[in-house]
Amino acid sequence: MSKATKKDTQSPALHAADSHEMIRVHGARVNNLKDVSIEIPKRRLTVFTGVSGSGKSSLVFDTIAAESQRLINETYSAFVQGFMPTLARPEVDVLDGLTTAIIVDQQRMGADPRSTVGTATDANAMLRILFSRLGKPYIGPPSAFAFNVASVRASGAITVERGTNQKAVKQTFSRTGGMCPRCEGRGKVSDIDLTQLYDDSKSIAEGAFTIPGWKSDSWWTVRLYAESGFLDPDKPIRKFTKKEMQDFLYKEPTKVKVEGINLTYEGLIPKIQKSFLSKDKEAMQPHIRAFVERAVTFTTCPDCDGTRLSEGARSSKIKKVNIADACAMQISDLAEWVRGLDEPSVAPLLASLQQTLDSFVEIGLGYLSLDRPSGTLSGGEAQRTKMIRHLGSSLTDVTYVFDEPTAGLHPHDIERMNGLLLRLRDKGNTVLVVEHKPEVIAIADHVVDLGPGAGTAGGAVCFEGTIEGLRASDTVTGRHLDDRAALKEKVRTPTGTLEIRGAKANNLRDVDVDIPLGVLVVVTGVAGSGKSSLLHGSVPASAGVVSVDQTPIRGSRRSNPATYTGLLDPIRKAFAKVNGVKPALFSANSEGACPTCNGAGVIYTDLAMMAGVATTCEECDGKRFQASVLEYRLGGRDISEVLAMSVAEAEEFFDTGDARTPAAHAILQRLADVGLGYLTLGQPLTTLSGGERQRLKLATHMADKGGTYILDEPTTGLHLADVEQLLGLLDRLVDAGKSVIVIEHHQAVMAHADWIIDLGPGAGHDGGQIVYEGTPADLIAVRSTLTGKHLAEYVGS
Repeated sequence: MSKATKKDTQSPALHAADSHEMIRVHGARVNNLKDVSIEIPKRRLTVFTGVSGSGKSSLVFDTIAAESQRLINETYSAFVQGFMPTLARPEVDVLDGLTTAIIVDQQRMGADPRSTVGTATDANAMLRILFSRLGKPYIGPPSAFAFNVASVRASGAITVERGTNQKAVKQTFSRTGGMCPRCEGRGKVSDIDLTQLYDDSKSIAEGAFTIPGWKSDSWWTVRLYAESGFLDPDKPIRKFTKKEMQDFLYKEPTKVKVEGINLTYEGLIPKIQKSFLSKDKEAMQPHIRAFVERAVTFTTCPDCDGTRLSEGARSSKIKKVNIADACAMQISDLAEWVRGLDEPSVAPLLASLQQTLDSFVEIGLGYLSLDRPSGTLSGGEAQRTKMIRHLGSSLTDVTYVFDEPTAGLHPHDIERMNGLLLRLRDKGNTVLVVEHKPEVIAIADHVVDLGPGAGTAGGAVCFEGTIEGLRASDTVTGRHLDDRAALKEKVRTPTGTLEIRGAKANNLRDVDVDIPLGVLVVVTGVAGSGKSSLLHGSVPASAGVVSVDQTPIRGSRRSNPATYTGLLDPIRKAFAKVNGVKPALFSANSEGACPTCNGAGVIYTDLAMMAGVATTCEECDGKRFQASVLEYRLGGRDISEVLAMSVAEAEEFFDTGDARTPAAHAILQRLADVGLGYLTLGQPLTTLSGGERQRLKLATHMADKGGTYILDEPTTGLHLADVEQLLGLLDRLVDAGKSVIVIEHHQAVMAHADWIIDLGPGAGHDGGQIVYEGTPADLIAVRSTLTGKHLAEYVGS
C-alpha cells in the first residue's frame, strides 16, 4: 500500500477471518493507477470515491470486474469464446479472491429500432406467453405476439417414428410471428426524399446520383442501372416515361446480364432501404449518417398505428386489453392490471411477471412503458433497467459492480436505491459502488477514496475505512463530504421570458410556463416527471438555443479531446507555420501517420477465437507519427509530446513564447472551465467516463453563439469538490449575458439557482404539471413539494 494511504483500522468490515474473506488487489497499474494494493471485504457494501479521473473506474471496472469476466470467459471452450468479447488481462500483479462479477453500468442500451424496455427485460417474453394462453380468440403460440418475428410459410420434410419404422413425411409448416408486415416491427415507416438521391435534371450517364459512394464507374450501382435495359441512361431522369420511372424506383429484384455477368437489378427505393435503412445509424460513418438524416423521414406506421404488431396479434385480448395496449400502459398501471388476473393454470407465470413489473416500480421506473424504445433511455434509466433482472435473482456470493447508480435520481428516489443496494448485500453478495453522492457514501460498510487529484495526479489510495474515518481524514472527499451550498442572498433579475404554451410532449398536461431569461433557472422534479419533455420537447429549436443533452458522443478510438473540440486544427496550423510545412503532416489520421500502425499507435492482432492483442507499434513507439514529422518542433516540443500534455499543461504552453496560439488557448480554457484540466489531449474518447464526455460536449458548445443554454444534469460524474467549480462556470455564463436553464437533481445547483421550476407531483401520468415556480428561498419556505422538502433539509432550514 502507498505511504500516502490512510487506513482506518477501526473498520469492522476489515476484521475478516482470513484472506478468503477479501478481494486482494496488488500492484494495479491500469490507466493512471500507481501500483495500487488494496483489500476489499467480501459480502459488504464498498463505495469508491474520489474526484473525476482519480482512478475509481480503472480500479473497479477495468481491473477487478474486467479480470473476473476474463476468467469466466476462459472457462468456456475455444469455440464458444469465439463468439464472446475479447478481454485482455489487466495490468496487475495479483488479483485474489475474485467472485463472479455482474456489471451494471451506465452504458446506454443499443439504439436498434426493435429493442424496447420490454424486450431488454423478460417482461415482453412473459406477456407473449400470457396472451398465447389466455388471449381470446386464440391466434397461436407466443411468437404470434412477437413484433420481432415475421410470419413465414415453408415446405419441408419431417421424420415420423412409428414403432421400429421411420417414415419421411412432406408437409407445409408455418412460423407465425406478430410482426406488422408494413413496418417490419419498427412501428415507423420511412419516407425517402428523392431529391437527396439524384439530380433529375441530369441523366445517369451524366452522374445524376448524389448518394455517398455511388461513383459513376461503380459496377454494383451506377453501371447496373445504366446498362440494365430498363431505362435510357442518356435521358434526364425527369424525362423518364411512367414505365421507366416505375422500374427505376420500385422494380422487384430481377436477374439481368451486364457485359456477360449475371447481376440482380432492383428499384432504387428498396435498394436504399436495404443498403442504408436496415443498418444501425450509430455505427455509420459520419457522412453516411448525415446523408440518411437528410434523405429519410420516419412517420408512424398507418397499418399498426406504431404498435409494431400485426392485426392478428392485436385482435387477441384478455379482459378487453390486447398485448399492444398492455405494452403501452405505464408499467405501474400494468402491474395493477396483472394483479387483477386470477387464472390458476398460469399462476407461476403471473407471479414472475408481477415480480418483474413490481421491480420496475420499486426501482423508480414505474413511469416507463414496455414499448418505450430502449435507445431513448438516459444512462441512469438504462442502468436501473439492467438492475431489474438481478433484483429477483437467487444467486449469492456474487460481486455486483455499479457505476453511479443514483445518476438521474431525485433525492426522494435515492433512499429507495440505497435500500436496493443494501438488499443485494444482505443476500450475501459483495457490492462495489462508484459514487459521489454523500447519501450513498453514508450507507457504506467500507469506503475507498482515490486521488489525491485527477489523471497523473491521481491513481493512489488516499483512504480506506469507515465513513466516520473518511470524514475525519484530510482527503479532498473527506473535506467536502459535508459541503452545503448556501442560498444566494440576492437573486438576479430576469431580462425577458421564454414562453411555452400548451406543451403536451409525452406526459406533459397542456403546460403553460414562462421561463425567465438572463438568469440561472433550474428545472427539478422526480425522474419521469416531465423535465426533459418540457425543455427538449417543447422549447422551440432556434439558432439562439444551445442544447447539451445526454446523447452519447460519436467517435472511434482514434477520436480524442483534441480532434473532438477542434483543438487540433490551430495546433496543426501553428506547427506548420513555424516549420514551413503542410498542416496535414501533424495529423495521425492523415499524411503524418506512422505507415506501420496507420496512426493508431498500436498494432491490433486478431487471434480469431482467442483474445485479440493490442501491442505498441515498434516503428513509432506508440507516438502515432512518422519519425520525420517528430523532427518538427513548436516551443521545443514535437506533436506527440503536445498531444501527451494534460489540458492544464497545454493551456500554459499555448499561452507563452513561440508556442503562443490564442485559438488553441481559448479552447483549452473552456476545457479547464468545465473541470477537464487533467485529461490528456490525445486520450481516446472511448476511455472517457459518461460525465467526462458530457462536460467535453459542454466545453465545445460554449464556443457557440447561442444566447440560451439548456443543460441536462451537468453534475453527472462530478465530485463534491468539482460541483463548486461548475456553479462558478454557470455563474460566468449568466454574467456574460447568457440564459442558462439546467435540468438537475443536485441540491447544490438548486440552492444556487435564481429561479426554480418544479415538475410533478409524481412520475409518468402522475407528473407532467408545474407544481412550483419561484425562488429557492420561497420553495423552502412553503415546502409544498418533494423537492422543497429535500432542499430544506439540505440547506438546514
